Amino acid sequence: MTQVNSWNGKDLRDMFAAGSNWLEKSVAEVNAINVFPVPDGDTGTNMLLTLRSVIEEADRASDGTATVMAKAMSHGALLGARGNSGVILSQIFRGLSKGLDGKDTFNGADWAKALVQAAKTAREGLSNPVEGTILTVIGDAAKVAMQCSEKDPNDLIAIVEASVAEARESVARTPYLLPVLLEAGVVDAGGQGLYIVMDGALRFLKGELEDLQFRKPQMVSANITAAKTINLVSSEEEEAYGYCTNFLLEGVNLDPEKIKRKLDGRGQSLVVAGDETAIRVHIHSYDPGSILAYATTLGTLHQIQIQNMDDQHAGFKEMQRQKALPADIAVIAVAFGEGMTRVFESLGAIVVKGGQTMNPSVKEILAAVEAIDAQKVVLLPNNKNIILTASQIKELTKKSIEVIPTRTLPQGVTALLTFNYESSLEDNVKMMSEATKGVKSVEITTAARSTQIHGLKIKQGQIIGIIDDSDLVAAGDDITEVLFSSLEIGGIEAAELVTLYYGADLKPEQAEAVQNKLKGKYPGKQIELVSGGQPHYFYIVSVE
Repeated sequence: MTQVNSWNGKDLRDMFAAGSNWLEKSVAEVNAINVFPVPDGDTGTNMLLTLRSVIEEADRASDGTATVMAKAMSHGALLGARGNSGVILSQIFRGLSKGLDGKDTFNGADWAKALVQAAKTAREGLSNPVEGTILTVIGDAAKVAMQCSEKDPNDLIAIVEASVAEARESVARTPYLLPVLLEAGVVDAGGQGLYIVMDGALRFLKGELEDLQFRKPQMVSANITAAKTINLVSSEEEEAYGYCTNFLLEGVNLDPEKIKRKLDGRGQSLVVAGDETAIRVHIHSYDPGSILAYATTLGTLHQIQIQNMDDQHAGFKEMQRQKALPADIAVIAVAFGEGMTRVFESLGAIVVKGGQTMNPSVKEILAAVEAIDAQKVVLLPNNKNIILTASQIKELTKKSIEVIPTRTLPQGVTALLTFNYESSLEDNVKMMSEATKGVKSVEITTAARSTQIHGLKIKQGQIIGIIDDSDLVAAGDDITEVLFSSLEIGGIEAAELVTLYYGADLKPEQAEAVQNKLKGKYPGKQIELVSGGQPHYFYIVSVE
């Protein structure tokens, strides 16, 4: 068999696609050992959702060179990063992208250097890097990869094999670097997840496709029975954890290092990852409001997530006591427009393409339901004409299906932001349904025909404004004027957050001008702008 010495971007994508699928089989097991530094969501789930975003962005890459693919994967990791582990993972992908920059293909030595850069970038992203975590595992693996590459720089498989073996050993050593792991009798969850991803990539390179399909990863364990005899210092009353704050900041000429210095000291577990246009921030703080206030002076915030870690910790201890695992739940959302699709996917939903003028069939939604492993599924139709279609799925599958009757895309986004992988299907449906009541949707489109509604005369081709997919409230010849009139009727005065998803027919600079005009008229409001890419609708606006 001829040895392959050169690998391209498609190979890179397929390596991590295999690693992502390999991790998916052990998400529950990785989640169950997530005890350091505090229960910060679910490590396995956060890493998996970040990887899904990586692969989705890779699938949209413009060509198959290593450099383009690595950049796309890095961007996907940044947009999809969740929790501490997800943000650190995004830094690893950012480092890999730096290491493969300018290369159409890569060999073993190139990969080893990229791993070293990944370890360096991940460590630099943290204000207080801690040993015995994913940072240690990627660092140890990179060091061995470099040593191996000096013997044969072309043999990628041998180099990856050596680094994976070292990653496994490094994970096993993590309890001896962190007392809290030793006390709990577990290895580091982030390191465990990274090892599984690397192991899946190696199995792909070696052609072990049957193993990937029919077997499950082996979890790393360590002989830590001695921990029972070690007295670790702890207080009777546990320290409060505060709030886990996670958001994506988009702007111009952003400075990650300056932002990290500014936020350093305002909380714990600070991670700042990104570049001059987009930065992901993760921090544990008692005062998330001041952090968000500072960030809004630099640009636009997206994907804001604030979780009370004291509640998480209590829930985690109960889960450990009962040895329970998170419910196996997936969310399927109907959406249209490249940007809108990306928003839903970045929040962890599986998207069925469809919406206004292109309602998906029962067969298409059913196919999406049956294609996933989850036995419990939440459906977000996001359109009044799709609610009934989605409701038919319950009778056609053995899976547990719940339909939240979202009538608009903003309602769907709001519901999805409330979804919690640690909660039951019933609790999620209740919380998500309740969340949709707090958002109004404003849609700006073109009248398909002349009509008269509630005394409002409308000519075919005019710009019209619709609230909550049902009330036609404004008409005119100017997009911006109709938008402003509709927002006033829609209650923008009482709103705190307004998100404008601009459509495929508008240029970014046009939408930015409208955003600035809104900020000028409503200086106390948080006005966000997102490229929705939706056809037919100039703007779809969420008013909360």
